Amino acid sequence: MPWQNRYTRFSTKTSEEFNIASRSVKPGLIASGIVSAWTWAATLLQSSTVAYDYGIAGPFWYAAGATVQILMFAVLACKVKQNAPRCHTYLEIIYTRYGAAAHIVFIFFALLTNILVGSQLLLGGSAVVTSLTSMNVYAAIFLIPLGVCVYVVLGGLRATFLCKCIVLILPRYTVLFRPSVQPL
Repeated sequence: MPWQNRYTRFSTKTSEEFNIASRSVKPGLIASGIVSAWTWAATLLQSSTVAYDYGIAGPFWYAAGATVQILMFAVLACKVKQNAPRCHTYLEIIYTRYGAAAHIVFIFFALLTNILVGSQLLLGGSAVVTSLTSMNVYAAIFLIPLGVCVYVVLGGLRATFLCKCIVLILPRYTVLFRPSVQPL
């Protein structure tokens, strides 16, 4: 039995809760999900490069430029919610508005994008785990998705948001409080 069913009033036994968290996710968890999705390996690498090239102001200006996209997406999301309140994904909107052919094309592009971004995140995450723990990189590549699959299957979308919140806190804790380790 998932911990969410045991310790909260939300039950993942209904598809409405499992897939869309009963449409009751608060703004704090949504914000942590956005920031967590925004800070992936390529973004962290680019902001570090900008910091090296331009100093402390580099990452600030890099983030300020990318914030425009998030603000525009928030406005777009509000408008979509007004026009299509019962749709759960943009693919449902594409199907309703443009038909089956466009729906299939967008499914292909969505799957391709998810495969590319997922592989980048997986390789970046396994590199981080390998550098922090000296774990074999192939083991990290296998264990990271296994852990993600377990908590998504057991907890649904709300567990995903809670995990993203933890993912935001954990690296900051690691950077601030990790004791320096001397190599053997």
